[in-house]
Amino acid sequence: MDHFGYRQDQLHAEEVPLATIAERVGTPCYVYSRATLERHYRVFDDAFGDWPHHICFSVKANGNLAVLQVLERLGAGFDIVSMGELDRVLASGGRASDVVFSGVGKSSDEIARALRAGVRILSIESGQELDRVNAAALAANTKAPIAFRINPDVDPKTHPYIATGLRENKFGVSAADALGLYRKADAMAGIEVAGIGCHIGSQLTEVDPFCDALEKVLDLVEALAQNGITLQHLDLGGGVGIRYSDETPPDPKDYVQAMLAILKRRNCDLSVTLEPGRAIAGNAGILLSRVEYLKPGPSKDFVIVDAAMNDLLRPALYQAWHEVVAVDRRRNCEMRECDIVGPVCETGDFIARDRQLAVAPGDLVAVRSVGAYGFVMASNYNARPRPAEVMVDGDQLYVVRQREQTADLFSTETLLP
Repeated sequence: MDHFGYRQDQLHAEEVPLATIAERVGTPCYVYSRATLERHYRVFDDAFGDWPHHICFSVKANGNLAVLQVLERLGAGFDIVSMGELDRVLASGGRASDVVFSGVGKSSDEIARALRAGVRILSIESGQELDRVNAAALAANTKAPIAFRINPDVDPKTHPYIATGLRENKFGVSAADALGLYRKADAMAGIEVAGIGCHIGSQLTEVDPFCDALEKVLDLVEALAQNGITLQHLDLGGGVGIRYSDETPPDPKDYVQAMLAILKRRNCDLSVTLEPGRAIAGNAGILLSRVEYLKPGPSKDFVIVDAAMNDLLRPALYQAWHEVVAVDRRRNCEMRECDIVGPVCETGDFIARDRQLAVAPGDLVAVRSVGAYGFVMASNYNARPRPAEVMVDGDQLYVVRQREQTADLFSTETLLP
């Protein structure tokens, strides 16, 4: 569910017409719904009932400070993969003690900064990384709280670029190596063994892969207990998908209840951490764009809009499908088969292909389900300033990121003498 809908054939974000936002802020721009963010967070949080848990929003999905602020005020923690993301969390009012630091390539400086800041836990993805974290903790005269990320070799049945739990993926440590690594970590003076985790991929539309991964991780939890290593928490990652077109992803409540049923059957009472990103933010955002030209083609037309692949990369990168709709359905325009494309000088610059759309030059269109992996993947390719971001809260709109200006793009560059 989201809070973008038509009223008298005019598309609104909550109580605000998108046409009003375009007039005030310009296009292209990202528009987020606070009510949608809050609802999606609460669905995950409420599903656990009294079971101890942490919902850590995945910052890589959407790092806008206002988005993070909304979630932090609800009690969210955060999953990060860089120091830049930690800085964003802190700037939004979040606490390092609510942060899980993930990622396969943490630098020595990042590890040292994370320890100084006091992150809740570092997710370890290799033996060499364990050695580096131990050395950093000893140098800082502290103990680093760690959890190994297990690669359970489970097929998540998603796009190969966002599958992370197969043995050929770069993420995590194999189950076969995990027990030895935990024993090593438990003997290290700079390490506090705190948990175990896994994350098998993104945009998953079935519960079974999550269940298979959890069963394998719990086998390790039991083996660790037999070796005298007790844990405090279990990180099940994120990955629950959303509906872009005709997908039928699991309801977060059903997903959580399936996980809890396994934990109860296996007599495991560990606190659970989840790291949803897309499932919270994906359908909480749209990309608002204006039609520049209609260009006839031999088999279909091109609708050329002012948003491009530098604003929304997912269609070009993943061949991702996003619904594109006219903001004003009252226009008496001819329905046409078309590709919706941008101004960037690349054939791969498209927002959508083979669609039916009734628009004219100057009309507004909304690209739906872009609240996750939308603006965060934007670039300045073709020297294009990145778009503005807007948060709608009821009948109020707030510009939560000003539109970049061309001068911003080279403000850190210098000419030769």
